Amino acid sequence: MFVLELTYTAPMDRVEAALDDHKAWLDTCYAEGYFIASGRKVPRDGGLILATAPDRAAAEALAARDPFTLAGVCTYRITEFTPTKTAEALARYQEQPAS
Repeated sequence: MFVLELTYTAPMDRVEAALDDHKAWLDTCYAEGYFIASGRKVPRDGGLILATAPDRAAAEALAARDPFTLAGVCTYRITEFTPTKTAEALARYQEQPAS
């Protein structure tokens, strides 16, 4: 599982100009089964996405497709983790650490 942290690197008017395309991309990634949750950071200087992907390269490819990335208005920090405990509703995402 991955935490995708976006940090805006451009003025908010440029971020807003790409927002509709970014939302459409989010919808696609949810429909494809990659995203579990997403939202704006507070204060609004970026956002967070909780994602599932087969490996880091796939997570990086998702971030590279983001219209915010393509518009040059954000950078991504990608953190991989092993969800060994979850809320019951997310139990299907639990993993066991590699030995």
